[in-house]
Amino acid sequence: IDGPCASGKSTMAMQLAKILGASVIRVDDFFLPPKLRTEERLAEAGGNVHYERFKEEVVQQLQTGKEFSYTRFDCSVMDYGNAVNVPAAKWRIVEGSYSHHPYFGQYGDIRVFSVVDADEQMSRIMVRNGAEMAARFEKTWIPMENRYFRVYNICEHATLRV
Repeated sequence: IDGPCASGKSTMAMQLAKILGASVIRVDDFFLPPKLRTEERLAEAGGNVHYERFKEEVVQQLQTGKEFSYTRFDCSVMDYGNAVNVPAAKWRIVEGSYSHHPYFGQYGDIRVFSVVDADEQMSRIMVRNGAEMAARFEKTWIPMENRYFRVYNICEHATLRV
């Protein structure tokens, strides 16, 4: 499930996980660590996610169908945190902006793009993150996401838009 921040991706993923008995893998766990944040990298569409590590630790493992784990990046301390275990299961849900990055190839059965109106998006971010972070989202993160969506035609390549 890809789409803009505050569009309901996490909520949708958790609801689907309950229905399907699936595990949820969050692309937010692959935030780009500070030492890799170069001007060149951040200038790439989708460059602010550690896509190489996501492909190695998740995409390649999903294809086996077996249990695996990955190390979560913890934004609260800006460093790697604890391991996340992903049990073997019929269904696994990957959610987060940048989850449909073309670097990963076609690794999923269904590609969902979550849609949100810009005013509603900012309202949700204000409630969830507060005014100071909302300003940062509006100035930095939302334009980066929108560029990624536009450059790679993410919405147009989705199986389903909700």
